[in-house]
Amino acid sequence: MKAAFIEQTGPPEVITHGDLPDPVAGPRQALVRVRACAVNPIDTYVRAGTVAMPLPVPFVVGCDLAGEVVAVGTEVDRLRPGMRVWGSNQGLLGRQGTFAELAAIDERWLYPTPNGVSDRDAAAAALVSITAHLGLVGRAGVRPGETVFVNGGSGGVGSAVVQIAKILGARVIATAGTANKQARVRGFGADLVLDYRAPDLVEQVLAAAADGVHVFWETQREPDFDRAVSLLAEGGRIVLMAGRDARPSFPVGPFYVKGCTLVGFAMFKASAQEQAAAAADISRWLESGRLRVPIDRVLPLSRTAEAHAVQEAATLRGTGALAGKIVVEP
Repeated sequence: MKAAFIEQTGPPEVITHGDLPDPVAGPRQALVRVRACAVNPIDTYVRAGTVAMPLPVPFVVGCDLAGEVVAVGTEVDRLRPGMRVWGSNQGLLGRQGTFAELAAIDERWLYPTPNGVSDRDAAAAALVSITAHLGLVGRAGVRPGETVFVNGGSGGVGSAVVQIAKILGARVIATAGTANKQARVRGFGADLVLDYRAPDLVEQVLAAAADGVHVFWETQREPDFDRAVSLLAEGGRIVLMAGRDARPSFPVGPFYVKGCTLVGFAMFKASAQEQAAAAADISRWLESGRLRVPIDRVLPLSRTAEAHAVQEAATLRGTGALAGKIVVEP
């Protein structure tokens, strides 16, 4: 099979597009013919070695996929050949990745693709939507009528947070940079979209939510906790899913006096049961059209190194080059 793989960590140029032996499904695995996969920042961190993971050699890169089951192991009971499936959480914790024509995946990480949902859309939605669901439902416990502030609503996770918060019945205030990005976030359903660079951002948010916001979702790698805590309502919650190397100061006094909560999580450490529960909702929302993840570009598998370079530049250097996910098709 053709695959995009590495034999050592390093810059995007270490990715090879070439032939590897076809994988064989183990007893609890399904062999999936991959039709689409998507690039995430974590993929670039693992490839670069900045997030240490046990890596088989050669290591196929990538977390997300959508495709069709071609064979199943002897102990698989939910899946059968011919089923369309999607999933995430590959290419992590020692598991092989998804950027290949075929992938052998434990059935607990695979979910049926809804009718009418393309493989591109399912792959693009995988990691970012599961992350948004885990944070909003499992960690923050968002309730109808609450106000959710999304600091960075135009990116992959941010756009999913905006949409899922609305589905859950919340009011959403989000930030974005350019006029085009702000318009896109409004299209995702945000009730109010503000320029994150505005010097009076706090005043604008509090003018729209006089008692403060109930959930502050931080997508940025360098959180400003003074600003976040100033925006929180009594009993508010901050959700963190980025900023591995950040060491910001923290306003302890205002935080505890308001009785607030700070939660952080890494999507790929959530249990299979948690992720499957999130996936069930996501599949239903994708099928109904209530959830859609923007796709910036679609590239062939042979251009995986380029895809990593573009994603890395957007994530680490803030180039603004992406307006959605990069989807790769074998």
